[in-house]
Amino acid sequence: MSNPLLEPFNQAPFSKIKNEHFKPAFLQAIEDTKKEIDDIVNNPEPPTFENTLEALDFSGQQLDRISSIFFNLNSAETNEEIQKIAQEVSPILSEFSNDITLNEGLFARIKAVYEQRDSLDLTTEQQTLLEKKYKNFSRNGANLKEENKKRLREIDAELSKLKLTFGENVLAETNKYEMHLTDEKDVEGLPEGTKEAAAQLAESKGKEGWMITLDYPSYIPFMKYAKNRELRKELSMAFGSKGFHGDELDNQENVKRIVNLRHERANLLGYKTHADFVLEERMAETPEKVLDFLNELLEKAKPAAEREFTELEAYAKELDNIDRLEKWDSAYYSEKLKQKLFNLDDEKLKPYFKLENVINGVFKVAEKLFGLTFKEVDNVDKYHPEVKTFEVYDNDEFISLFYADFHPRAGKRGGAWMTSYKPQYILNGENSRPHISNVCNFTKPTSSKPSLLTFNEVTTLFHEFGHGLHGMLANTTYPSLSGTSVYWDFVELPSQVMENWCYEKEALELFAHHYETGELIPMELVEKIKESATFQEGMATVRQLSFGLLDMSWHGKDPSGIKDVKAYEEEAFESTNLFPDTAETCMSTSFSHIFQGGYSSGYYSYKWAEVLDADAFAHFKENGIFSKMVADKFKENVLSKGGTENPMDLYIKFRGAEPNVNALLERAGLLEADQ
Repeated sequence: MSNPLLEPFNQAPFSKIKNEHFKPAFLQAIEDTKKEIDDIVNNPEPPTFENTLEALDFSGQQLDRISSIFFNLNSAETNEEIQKIAQEVSPILSEFSNDITLNEGLFARIKAVYEQRDSLDLTTEQQTLLEKKYKNFSRNGANLKEENKKRLREIDAELSKLKLTFGENVLAETNKYEMHLTDEKDVEGLPEGTKEAAAQLAESKGKEGWMITLDYPSYIPFMKYAKNRELRKELSMAFGSKGFHGDELDNQENVKRIVNLRHERANLLGYKTHADFVLEERMAETPEKVLDFLNELLEKAKPAAEREFTELEAYAKELDNIDRLEKWDSAYYSEKLKQKLFNLDDEKLKPYFKLENVINGVFKVAEKLFGLTFKEVDNVDKYHPEVKTFEVYDNDEFISLFYADFHPRAGKRGGAWMTSYKPQYILNGENSRPHISNVCNFTKPTSSKPSLLTFNEVTTLFHEFGHGLHGMLANTTYPSLSGTSVYWDFVELPSQVMENWCYEKEALELFAHHYETGELIPMELVEKIKESATFQEGMATVRQLSFGLLDMSWHGKDPSGIKDVKAYEEEAFESTNLFPDTAETCMSTSFSHIFQGGYSSGYYSYKWAEVLDADAFAHFKENGIFSKMVADKFKENVLSKGGTENPMDLYIKFRGAEPNVNALLERAGLLEADQ
């Protein structure tokens, strides 16, 4: 059987790939990579940077491509067969990764080069590669005794399967739940577009009435607008209890097992906790610094959050005689209060944010800032008909292929993310350009309306596109240092800084036109968007900090004594609680960022990067939001450099100084609250 994954390809050959191709392709590519590694280890020449470090970084390229295609499909277009293959190949890949980092001959060669690093004439990028490879081996068991290496392999194999199972359970829970409504009173308050989408979904399942699900474009408008409090409660409970039902999809044991294995792994490698292990390779450096950072922000935000909560409580009491504000009341009364205070309704904004216009808008912003142009093409193989594909040019020079996938489907996990199908690197004098993808879950078009985005969805699109730019503009020699291969508390800077343009009149004028009349968004609405940007910022900040503190609680202590996931979570949330707790819900059992994705001991990085992005955007504002001078510095020192230098050094080259936390507090309106 010919296998498209084992033949040379540039673009991912989605239409040719069948599920049965994946496992043989993985096994063959692993064997091929083993040969490449053996050639490095058995090279009779003395170890040099070129024949060891460089050769290692460019090894396994076919395996990397196959992995990126497969695991991206497992997130964006999965099915039971793909999930089964993932469970089979993940431990194999984990074992192979260990084969490399625990290869004594290979480590000996790397160590030999590392020990003579001061006498080698290496570029900054080469020094970084050498440092990172050496640390990667020593941090992943290269110096361990044989029995400990064996245990490390067992832990990694089990973790790879547990993380997949965790994610599969969350997706299954999301897909399983449906709220079928047949009484018009039950959808009272919902915007017409939301009702129409819910009716179409019900019809597609052969039912009358309306269907509400746990997918964000269905869940969020219902929580924000549905008048029926009991139904909001039911939906909120379903959303908050994913993986927490004591059935075959329950994630409580998975959570405990994952954190205990991570802790054991860290101890094996000589670290006190998993957080100590992870943070050694982050800007924040230590768990103590992360906790100091989170608690300092909490101290600033908590008084504002408590005032906002009291105001919301009073408003709900006045409006509907609600005696106790619950979690399922938050979005509903916040939206009503926001409309009252700012006369700003998301539904009034949506007609100005047709998806296609917002896409064109983010492209225009990228053109004005960085000289990029985007050309939609239909000759690129796709994994789903809804995917859009673009060629990206930098001043007429092709720099990237860009895939964009915007709507929810049964085989697609929730949320939004950027990913890569091919990294950028320079080999034999040729700059091989990247293939980048943005995946989101935005409201689908209906029979009468195009896809109209909420303002929050607009900022999400700009956010993921910022990650995309980090990948597209990559310009480094080595694939492992390219694009978003940076410290995880730096990776959110390009994404979060892009959100700022959504609030600026000059940027909104480029794309915020009414989808029917073509009328530009009225400037009073723009002013209201800006005024309302800090609405309930205290509560929003405390909520984000609570997730960071929960993450650090799971990973910054010895978890072996934890018996009850829910009780432990309650304790972690104690300092950030505003709403009464609900016994039936548990966040940890669906906290995919830290238990399935790569954010364990790293959730704080969203707030950390907010400090960077507020400070960076302040620099733009001082010089004009489309300042070429500032944009060129950002492109040169942040977007193109990947992980080739220490992120703080890169930031200082761009900004001229370290970031100032006050820029974030000022933007969030929390400085006044503190004084």
